[in-house]
Amino acid sequence: MDCRLFRCFLVWVSLILVSLHGNKGCLEEERMGLLELKASVNWTKTEEGPLLHSWVDDRGSSDCCVWERVVCNPSTGRVIQLSLDDIRESYIDYFKSHSIYYIQQSIWFLNVSLFNPFEELQHLNLSMNSFDGWQLNEGFERLSKLKRLEVLILDGNHFNSTILPSLGALTSLKNVSLFSNRLDGPFSSQAKLSNLKGLNLSANRLNGSLPAQELANLINLEILYLNGNELIGTSSIGVLSSLKALYLDTNKFNGALVLHGLCELKNLQELDLRLNNISGIIPQCLSNLTSLRMLDLSKNQLSGNISSSLISCLTSLEYIDLSYNRFEGKFLFNEAFANHSMLKRVILQNGDNKLEVETEYPSWAPRFQLKVLVLSNCNLNKRTSVIPTFLSNQYDLSAVDLSYNTLNGRFPTWLVENNTRLEYLSLGKNSLKGHFQLPRHRYIYIYWIDLSNNYFDGELQENIGGILPNLEYLNLSRNALKGDIPSSIGDMRKLISLDLSNNNFSGEIPEHLAVACTSLQLLRLSSNRLSGQLFPAYFNLPWLLFLHLDNNQFMGNILDGLSKSSGLQTLDIGNNCISGKIPSWMGNFTSLKILIVRHNFLEGRIPKELSELYQLDFLDISQNNLSGSIPSFLNSSNLRYGHFQGNGFTGPIPKSFLNSSSLLTLDIRDNNLSGGIPSSIDALSNLRILLLKGNNLNGPISSDLCKMKNISIMDLSHNTFSGSIPPCFNNITFGRIGALKHEFMQVPMINSFLRYFNYDPKKSFLDSTFIDTLPFMYELDEQEQVEFITKSRSSFYEGDILNFMSGLDLSSNNLTGDIPYELGELNGIHALNLSRNHLAGSIPKTLSNLKNIESLDLSHNKLSGEIPSELSRLYALEVFSVAYNNLSGKTPDMKAQFGTFDNTSYEGNAFLCGPPLQNNCSPTVESLHKSITFSIEGNDNILDIDFVAFSSSFVGSYIVLLLGFATILFINPYCRHMWFNIIDTGIHSCFHFVADTIDKLSTCVYN
Repeated sequence: MDCRLFRCFLVWVSLILVSLHGNKGCLEEERMGLLELKASVNWTKTEEGPLLHSWVDDRGSSDCCVWERVVCNPSTGRVIQLSLDDIRESYIDYFKSHSIYYIQQSIWFLNVSLFNPFEELQHLNLSMNSFDGWQLNEGFERLSKLKRLEVLILDGNHFNSTILPSLGALTSLKNVSLFSNRLDGPFSSQAKLSNLKGLNLSANRLNGSLPAQELANLINLEILYLNGNELIGTSSIGVLSSLKALYLDTNKFNGALVLHGLCELKNLQELDLRLNNISGIIPQCLSNLTSLRMLDLSKNQLSGNISSSLISCLTSLEYIDLSYNRFEGKFLFNEAFANHSMLKRVILQNGDNKLEVETEYPSWAPRFQLKVLVLSNCNLNKRTSVIPTFLSNQYDLSAVDLSYNTLNGRFPTWLVENNTRLEYLSLGKNSLKGHFQLPRHRYIYIYWIDLSNNYFDGELQENIGGILPNLEYLNLSRNALKGDIPSSIGDMRKLISLDLSNNNFSGEIPEHLAVACTSLQLLRLSSNRLSGQLFPAYFNLPWLLFLHLDNNQFMGNILDGLSKSSGLQTLDIGNNCISGKIPSWMGNFTSLKILIVRHNFLEGRIPKELSELYQLDFLDISQNNLSGSIPSFLNSSNLRYGHFQGNGFTGPIPKSFLNSSSLLTLDIRDNNLSGGIPSSIDALSNLRILLLKGNNLNGPISSDLCKMKNISIMDLSHNTFSGSIPPCFNNITFGRIGALKHEFMQVPMINSFLRYFNYDPKKSFLDSTFIDTLPFMYELDEQEQVEFITKSRSSFYEGDILNFMSGLDLSSNNLTGDIPYELGELNGIHALNLSRNHLAGSIPKTLSNLKNIESLDLSHNKLSGEIPSELSRLYALEVFSVAYNNLSGKTPDMKAQFGTFDNTSYEGNAFLCGPPLQNNCSPTVESLHKSITFSIEGNDNILDIDFVAFSSSFVGSYIVLLLGFATILFINPYCRHMWFNIIDTGIHSCFHFVADTIDKLSTCVYN
């Protein structure tokens, strides 16, 4: 017993002695080295003060092993780890792709020798410090004394490719990371780092191919990150026989997937080749990689069938992503994965809808338990359109996306019941029907549900908010849901986005929703039958960014409850029954980018407070009862789309618009504006659409319009413009740049929610977040929409079609003179309307050059001459009218498009002949018309006379008169006797007149 006690005593004494030895702290040499390091750096300051505040020179009274960012060996007291990342005064400028760019305040060259005192250093982190290199002759080869250094992290600096050879002296290195530096040129690792197991060179500018000789030096390499570079290939990756993880995503690999030696990497477990330009089929030899756990080939140009037999050989797979390629044919899901027991994530989103995924035939029972399943837009179970039945055996799902298929049936309640940790469910864009009925239990993990674009009907269950208390995103838009919006939605306190648009909901917006959902950023209730007054005092959504209440039945004045949402970026309350005035407090929304109040009963003037909306991009106040002049303060330099149509605005066109250099659309149709077009309107250099129809504008059409070269649609109709058409209109593009400048794709792109798959290759592919939600790049459903009369009808053009549509409408004015032949140079135009003016002269033959024109209206003018036969070459023409002019001659041949036009295209021209008109062309008249036309050729501008019509009427009248007179003389002898007496009397009178005249002249001569 005493011996045992004695032995225990010795053990305790030994432990105490070791402990006392450890408390001696770090070596003085290393403490001084740390202080010297601190003195060489301009340290970052934080809210708590400068970093490394514990690094103080207190004459050795403190232990440097307890200093921040320092780790020592507890036995020896030697420094083994220094974490000096992000210690300099610099800041992040922006992120691009995988690269991080830094703006530094001063250049800092690394003094490598400062680390020599730490001879047992194992881990050194110098990332995010913007090092521009090292001091002269102070490269990393000077650290050869650090025989135990295994980890070197230099991410986020400015080192170039010369750093790689300098690492050769550090033979003990096992992991090196140079993420986001300035390495460029071909990959070159002259260092024989035989112990290296991990190398990260991602987010640099390496290019060319990976040389086999250089790779052969890294014989023990297990993990290689080369993603985010500009590499185009590799000579032989097979020399890296120990490789377990290979990341080559976001490079410039193209052509077939032929990485020499790739299929020889028998130990490979992770392969990432996404975001390249790889084409062709997936090589069958990949089936040799039987250890593969992660395979990502997404976002390439791979085509052909997905080989089920290939994937069936990869039985170790846990993660596979083949999304966004060009696969086609049928993929038998069950044959590919029937033998997989480790599978956790399957992501297969198709881009071009040619792939067909079949999960039902033949029948099978999976051996795996998935966490993530994405089979979006892949013609899932096209034959039966059923939700995959194998999901009924899955109990560990966290995310399911089966959107953009044609699945039918009812909502899969069982899917929610079986997977109690489900977080994400997307079944949008299918053909599901019936009631959307959730189980009665609480599901605290679900934060995202998208069931949009289906056929769900009935009412939402009243307690939906209690069932999904942590929901952040709910999209039930474009269904047939009805009834009141459940008040319990207010219990979803974390709700960020709520979209119930395009349903049949009625009643008012629940007060509980408007008060309790204070995290709400997007609320879209458009296109329902909601009613009541807008924004009562209890309305309290302070974080609201996007509000869409358009196409409902709201009425009354706009109350000030919304004024609490000071960060609002989009407000759309168009197409309701709202009355009163636009409230002045809207001027407090200084972040507002989109304001739409069209088609209501608003009245009065536009409040001057709206001049504070400097960020305004899209403004639509059309179809109201607003009056007064258009305010001069609406001159936001950011305004791109301005719609003021259908109000009672008076006065001239405001010159303040001329300051809106970004303006693309200006629509001030159907008001009471007067005066002329401002002389400096060409300041709107980017304007694409100008609509001035239906005002009282007058005077000549300013030639300054010709300087607005980007115009594609111009409507000046139904005014009182006079004078001639400016010939310089041929300087305007009218659609010739539409395909190059897509300004009207979606209006506009602003901050909101974007669903995305967030895969971080630095983490385990099973630990990384699957789906995240960020306030980033939300696109409005509303597109820019423009009304324009073409093809004899009023049409609405919206979205991308506006990038291609072009037209000029000058109809219903008082324009005179000829049609300028220069208009024939508008070869990109689709519609030209010059009707209901006083234009004269002939139709220019140059109009036959308008190869893209679909609608040409020259009716109700004073045009004369023939219709040029060359117009029959306008093969795109669908609507043509020259009715009610003074045209003559033969109509164009009834061929091609002109074979589709009836007599209404030519009516009102008395001397036109030929089909489709009823009057045929006379050969005599045609011959005479040609001779007269030939005699006056080149002088058709001397007199404004139609010689064809004149000659035809003269000859016809003469013949009728002569024949009628001869007939009378033949029938009536009395008239014949009278006529001969008149002739006889006339002859005698002429004889005596001539005789008397000669006699008088003779008398004068002789006298």
